[in-house]
Amino acid sequence: MRLVMKFGGASVADGERIRHVATLVRSYREQGHEIAVVTSAMKGVTDALLMAARAASEKGDADAVLKSVSDIRTQHERAAEVCIEHEPTREHVLDSIATLLDDLERALVGICYLGELTPRSLDYISSFGERLAAPMLAGALQSIGVPSRSMDGMEAGILTDSTHGDARPLDITYERIAQRVAPLLEECVPVVGGFMGADERGVITTLGRGGSDLTASLVGAGIGAHEIWLWKETDGIMTTDPHLVPEARSLRQISYAEAMEMSYFGAKVLHPRAIEPAIRHSIPVRVKNTFHPEREGTLIVADHVPSKSVVKAITVIRNVALITISGSGMIGTIGVAARVFSSLARAGVNIRMISQGSSEANISMVVDEAHAQRAVRTLREEFRHNIVKDVSLNEHVCVVAVVGAGMIGTPGVAGRVFSTMGRNGINVIMISQGSSQSNISFVIDERDARRAVAVLHEEFALHEIE
Repeated sequence: MRLVMKFGGASVADGERIRHVATLVRSYREQGHEIAVVTSAMKGVTDALLMAARAASEKGDADAVLKSVSDIRTQHERAAEVCIEHEPTREHVLDSIATLLDDLERALVGICYLGELTPRSLDYISSFGERLAAPMLAGALQSIGVPSRSMDGMEAGILTDSTHGDARPLDITYERIAQRVAPLLEECVPVVGGFMGADERGVITTLGRGGSDLTASLVGAGIGAHEIWLWKETDGIMTTDPHLVPEARSLRQISYAEAMEMSYFGAKVLHPRAIEPAIRHSIPVRVKNTFHPEREGTLIVADHVPSKSVVKAITVIRNVALITISGSGMIGTIGVAARVFSSLARAGVNIRMISQGSSEANISMVVDEAHAQRAVRTLREEFRHNIVKDVSLNEHVCVVAVVGAGMIGTPGVAGRVFSTMGRNGINVIMISQGSSQSNISFVIDERDARRAVAVLHEEFALHEIE
């Protein structure tokens, strides 16, 4: 079977864990699988890079920059001592890391002198985490007898647009990966640094949040993988956040649609964009626990899998705000909604949820908390001539989503959801349900989040899911 295995930052946090990952990959390769690996940066490295870049631009402190690079160098050298026992291999990897860190140091010192951090420069700096991790993991594999070759996302063929910080892969990426990565599978394990690619001018770009998972999905589609395995710290995708409900269970199998709904509405295991290439090419995605590889994890497939429970999961989005615009002048006035959404789009505000009453006298929407003040200013400016009487903001809310493809066509699910809220004294501020019917989402006071999730989890007996 041809597999792509992606390992997150916790899986490659230090030398011991990198060695564990290498041993894990070897065990599956010895079973006859062809494997390509995608790796995230070592734990904490990307944050350290971003802090160094901002310190360089805001303070211009070259000494602090040199200290940051020195700390990153020490972290990787210590890890290499542990995970690469074969000395010639270790020296070769350390030479590669030294070259990369020299490039990083020059870039950061340059930012110190310029006093400016452009999106392009920030992408270049933040790409180093994965570019340093890939040769480390490849070296660990070579050290235990597994032929391996490291490459960054650009070398693997990931071609993107020029949107720095959140670049979108171009369709030609699949063909390029097929040409560059697939031929290596018979002779070695290619290790690709995730999260990054390059635009058509060869300028480094990054793929945004969930970027390494997206890299794995792109590589899987490019090489024609039978499955894509995302190795995490959890036993797959859970019925809810186990920090909120200790009885949360791992889901054995869910559909792409359910996974997308869950990830969009707060499940942290996957980012919505991450599995788009897998969906397009009908490749199953499996989420497994690096530290308990014997556990089955969660398999994400194209079709809905019948289940005794119509609901599969309860998720929460925090750090959001509720904005309501209202006024009698809105009633019957054509184009109000279009103006709302167009003005917020121009201001770069991400809208999470929308609800409008049939009276047309108000529109409510949920936005990211970081965008809330900007959204209010934008709307007040857009409607300063009295069509809208009031723009109100509530920053003390969260969104709860009840997700499950089994809800489609099943009467009474919404009734059970909101009856449960009522019995437990939880006020529902806003409701939204799409025509797909696989998700009911609603807004409540953030103080009620834990209790809401717990009682819904019990109501739908999600602790009994097999």
